[in-house]
Amino acid sequence: MRLINKLLFLSLLPLSLMAKDATVEQLFSVQTVKVKKESTSHQRKNFGFIKADDARVHHIAPRFGGFVEKIYADKIYKYVRKGEALVTVYSPEVYKAKEDYLNSYNYTKNKKQKGMLRSAKLKLELLGVNQKEIDELVKTRKVSFNTTIYAHIDGYIFEKTISHGSAFNAKAQLYEIVNLDEVWVEAKVYEDDLVWLREADDFSVNFKSTDKIYNVTSTLLYPNLDPKVATLTLRLRLKNKDLKLFPGMYASVISKDKAQEYLTLPSNAVMRKDGKFYVFVVGEYEGEYDPLEVSVKVLNPQTYIITSGVNEGDEVVSNALFMLDSDAQINGLY
Repeated sequence: MRLINKLLFLSLLPLSLMAKDATVEQLFSVQTVKVKKESTSHQRKNFGFIKADDARVHHIAPRFGGFVEKIYADKIYKYVRKGEALVTVYSPEVYKAKEDYLNSYNYTKNKKQKGMLRSAKLKLELLGVNQKEIDELVKTRKVSFNTTIYAHIDGYIFEKTISHGSAFNAKAQLYEIVNLDEVWVEAKVYEDDLVWLREADDFSVNFKSTDKIYNVTSTLLYPNLDPKVATLTLRLRLKNKDLKLFPGMYASVISKDKAQEYLTLPSNAVMRKDGKFYVFVVGEYEGEYDPLEVSVKVLNPQTYIITSGVNEGDEVVSNALFMLDSDAQINGLY
C-alpha cells in the first residue's frame, strides 16, 4: 500500500485552506535516514570477584620442629620482600645437622674425598636451612643455636600461626604469604553464554575503586557447572603491579567479539507489527513512502542490524511510527 503524507495531501487543497493549515505543515514534515554500514562488535557484561592466584600463594612450613625465638613478621597483612627474615627459631634437629656439617668440614678439609662433607651439606639443604647460614657456618667455624626462616616471595602475610615462645612440629604451617602482582577474577556466566564465549576475544575488567580499565592476559573456563544456579566460572588473569586490587573486590567483566560490518538503522526507523518488522522507503515521487518488510537483529537499544530487505544507501523514514500516525489521521481513523 502506498502512503501519502500530509504535505502531499495539503498540496491538493485550495490556497485559502492551505494558509489555515500552515502550522500543520511543520507538524507533518518527514525526516529520512539512509541505511548505512557500521563496523562494530557486540559486548556483554558479567560480574565476579577477585581471588588470589593459587600459584602465588606460599606456605612457610619448616621441615623440622622447634621453638620460636624471635618474630620479625609479626602482623597479619604485613608486606614482606623475598629474602626478608620472618622468624628466628631454635631446632635441635637443625642444630645437630649444623654440628655434623662443621665436623665434616674440619675432618675433610685436607682430604681429597669430600663425600662425607657433601652428605652433611645436603642434609642441611633438605631441612631448608638458608645458604647464607651454611656459608656463615664455614666462615665463623661456630655453630649457632638459632636458625632464621626467610620469605620465599614478595607478598602479604595472610596467615600467621605462631607467637613468641611458640613450639611447632615439622611441616606445621607458620605463615601464608600471598603475592598479588597478578590476581584472578572469577566471573559467573550462564550456560547459554557458552556460544558467546567461543566468539569473544576481548575482555576488560573494571572496579568501583579505580577508573583504570584492566585488560586480560588470559582466560580459562572451569569445566564444572554449578547445578544449583546453572552457572559456570570464567577465570581471568589480571596484572596488578601497583597492588591496587585485593581479593574479594567486586568486578565488572566486559567481553567483546570481533568487530564485523553490518547494515544498520536507528531503532525508531523500524516498526514492528504482527510479529514482523517494517520500514517506510522513500518512493519515486516526493511525498511517497512505501512500507517494506525487513529482517532485523538487535545491535544495541538504539540500533537494529538489517539482515535483509534493504541495501546500503536506501533512504527510509527516520520515524516509522510517525508515518503510521500520519496515515491514520489522513484516512480519518482518529
